[in-house]
Amino acid sequence: MISSTRILGLDIGGTKCAVSVLDPEQGVVEVLRIPTTTKDETLGRLYQELASQSATCPVVVGISCGGPLDEVNGLICSPPNLPDWENVPIVAEVTECVGGPAFLMNDANAGTLAEWIDGAGQGAQHMAFLTCGTGLGAGLILNGQLYSGRSGQAGELGHLRLTPEGPVGYGKAGSAEGWCSGGGLAHMAEEVGPSLRETLNLPAGHPLTARHVGEAAAAGNPEALHLFETFGRRLGLTLSLLIDLLNLDTIVIGSLFARCEKWIRPAMEDCLRQESLPSSLQDCRICASQLGESIGNVAAIRAATYHLSMKKTGEGFEIAN
Repeated sequence: MISSTRILGLDIGGTKCAVSVLDPEQGVVEVLRIPTTTKDETLGRLYQELASQSATCPVVVGISCGGPLDEVNGLICSPPNLPDWENVPIVAEVTECVGGPAFLMNDANAGTLAEWIDGAGQGAQHMAFLTCGTGLGAGLILNGQLYSGRSGQAGELGHLRLTPEGPVGYGKAGSAEGWCSGGGLAHMAEEVGPSLRETLNLPAGHPLTARHVGEAAAAGNPEALHLFETFGRRLGLTLSLLIDLLNLDTIVIGSLFARCEKWIRPAMEDCLRQESLPSSLQDCRICASQLGESIGNVAAIRAATYHLSMKKTGEGFEIAN
């Protein structure tokens, strides 16, 4: 990579998308943020910005998006929060748009790199990062290396079924994503909708979001507080599976957990004490993301820098920090 090359990040999510630039002095700078609408409209606006950013110098683009993906062939394969994005050849389209290489990475893996290198996971050797946003995904650092599996789909934690029935997430009732994501929380909120709407002075039938649940909890609404308690217990059960299976030293949780930790953590920790091996639980530090709302942009940039700085070793690939 020559010094004049510009590194761009493209963060694709179910709620919003953003383009960012790695600036030598300011770090990661967001240059565009738009709501996710239709596939064609969203990609059109993103490609327009990428073309503008690549007009004067060579660029490399990192693309962060929720799974399932085909990272080998550069395809977005109908993620739960982007259901009409079926087999979108995102890498080929971005490469054509900017005239430079592009790299696709599951947003959980990219977020894991961001928190591991730049955030709360610095120094970890055995770490999981949970997105905990609109959906629920996880990325893994094992033995000091990113573990992504054969086709980049390792860590699809949200697809695990926790209960025979329950909120639907990732196309499965009772899944970890159904119980432990912003989308799942919004679905659960509808079951106690009148109470939340009364607390927030919202009209009948007004759609409820995870943000509304947080606002109602801050106002002391008992139904909202109970929803977070339920969320916390299911999250604790999910984390206990990771802790017992992988004996992690660090778990970093982003987005919703970082914003609402005070209502989630007590029930989460209670469940962890019941479900986890005590010695493995003692080994593991569980903390909120340090990168906050900027994590999507940093993650997309890290998807690019990871591939650029990756070097082959006798045991696989590793990141040069």
